[in-house]
Amino acid sequence: MKNVEKVTLKVEGMSCNHCKNSVEMALLGVDGVEAAVVDLARGEARVTYDPGRTTVAALREAVQAAGYAVR
Repeated sequence: MKNVEKVTLKVEGMSCNHCKNSVEMALLGVDGVEAAVVDLARGEARVTYDPGRTTVAALREAVQAAGYAVR
């Protein structure tokens, strides 16, 4: 069985569906991410990832590189 973990990141600076899609695509581009769903209204990104291939720090960096802040 594959080891996966889930994390919810608080993302600041999203105001529209384009922002939502940008954050999702940034997260999905990280090696080891299996799923990324952004809730624009809540300002959250729920990510399912393989901890053997990536870290929460790498997920945060990907969101920041896309131009958004992570709390």
